[in-house]
Amino acid sequence: MSYLGVGVSPGNVPVYHGTNLRVIDRRVRLAELVLRCVICVLGILAAVLVGTDTQVREIFSIQKKAKFTDMRALVFLVAANGIAAAYSFLQGVRCVVGVIRGSLLFSKPLAWAIFSGDQLIAYLTVAAAAAAAQSAVFAKFGDPDLQWMKICDMYGKFCNQVGEGIATGLLVAVGMVGLSCISAFSLFRLYGGSKSGGGARW
Repeated sequence: MSYLGVGVSPGNVPVYHGTNLRVIDRRVRLAELVLRCVICVLGILAAVLVGTDTQVREIFSIQKKAKFTDMRALVFLVAANGIAAAYSFLQGVRCVVGVIRGSLLFSKPLAWAIFSGDQLIAYLTVAAAAAAAQSAVFAKFGDPDLQWMKICDMYGKFCNQVGEGIATGLLVAVGMVGLSCISAFSLFRLYGGSKSGGGARW
């Protein structure tokens, strides 16, 4: 049966279907590459902001120096963002190779490895950002019940820069959650597309 010169065979997949899938694949790969690059930059920025932050105050003729190693949550935040930046850089290189080659064999074991890695880093960065944010609240407002004083009243510059680092770390965590969704889509579409024979290549 034909209408306006366009032939349609019942039960056959339209010719343009595969083209649409390739367009979607390209967009997903491009989004993943951009997001990994952004996370790499933000992860380095967060680690540098917190890791290089210091402030010296003189209290009763005694100099006290505030630094990120004084709080374990900040040490965790620096380490988590450093790991996330390094991981995103390595995965970004893989994405660049895939974009340059145009067609990269994307096996299920590799997809599972990427998915698992993204999930692990996402949990790590979310936990680090949450722990650092909680510590920041105590430093800002204190806790009268535990007799914890407001540290930020004495170390305002230190707290401000740490706050910027925590905010950047939170963006890294959000980005990693987004990447986890992308890698989940990339993984499970291999199983969904296996029947049509087009789900094994990216």
